[in-house]
Amino acid sequence: MRAVVQRVTSATVSVEGQVVGQIGAGLLVLLGVARTDTENAVSYLASKIVNLRVFDDDRGRMNRSLLETGGEILVVSQFTLYGDTTKGRRPAYDEAAPAELARNLYDSFVAQVRSFNVVRVATGVFQAEMMVTLTNDGPVTLICESKV
Repeated sequence: MRAVVQRVTSATVSVEGQVVGQIGAGLLVLLGVARTDTENAVSYLASKIVNLRVFDDDRGRMNRSLLETGGEILVVSQFTLYGDTTKGRRPAYDEAAPAELARNLYDSFVAQVRSFNVVRVATGVFQAEMMVTLTNDGPVTLICESKV
């Protein structure tokens, strides 16, 4: 499982011109699922992300987590994170999970994040053509992976 995590002051995701998910200050997570991923990967990555110390403390150091700051999270499915660009000019998506597995693990990831009592958990629409708008704070952008 692979995630691009961005600290944001706000983010929205729209489908066909309609906003389907929106957050204020917190994290935007673009989540990719590999064909070899399991529930262990979901548990590991959900815990890792909500506990990442990427928010400033009173001294301006990145020392506080989403849970500590009361921030929000927007999770958007992103199979292209498993695009292999090593050969040719067209990415190959052989490592990406098939839709049914990816949907189940994506839904499980969202449920696990919610179980941490995050203030707001918003999502995109799985397999939809989405438009994501964000204001990156910092900018802080990290790549998190589970090798579980």
